[in-house]
Amino acid sequence: MKTQKLTVMALTTAIALVLSFIESQIPAFVAVPGVKMGLANIAIVYALYRLGWKEAAIISLIRVVLVSLLFGSAASFLYSLAGAVLSLLGMALLKKTGKFTEIAVSVAGGVLHNIGQIAMASIILETDALRYYLPFLLVSGILAGVVIGLISGILIRRIHLS
Repeated sequence: MKTQKLTVMALTTAIALVLSFIESQIPAFVAVPGVKMGLANIAIVYALYRLGWKEAAIISLIRVVLVSLLFGSAASFLYSLAGAVLSLLGMALLKKTGKFTEIAVSVAGGVLHNIGQIAMASIILETDALRYYLPFLLVSGILAGVVIGLISGILIRRIHLS
């Protein structure tokens, strides 16, 4: 791996961590547990488009591990990991087709992240009752995905680090 690419990956990971920390300091603005903006996904979507899916996966995994160690718990690690893996797989597949904008890719990522988290929570808590949260989380995933996609698209077009 080239030094420049490794440096860009490290910088992108650091930005994702900072965005995760900033988001953790913002009080919840809705009463539904689990609704978040997903600010760190700006860095992940950027990495997916500028560096590639493998590099985006590495950055995402490092971010999930570090955020869980710094701000979370074992359970939050599992929820985040499930969401991040499903989200990145979906985003990478949609991007690969070349038929979707950054916004659509980001929306898919937000929705899939929520589905992954609900699925993991259902497994851990051994209940299907959490599926009732899914409509609220899907709406929040769509809204957040649009915002994250807009911001990511601007950065992808304007910042060429690699």
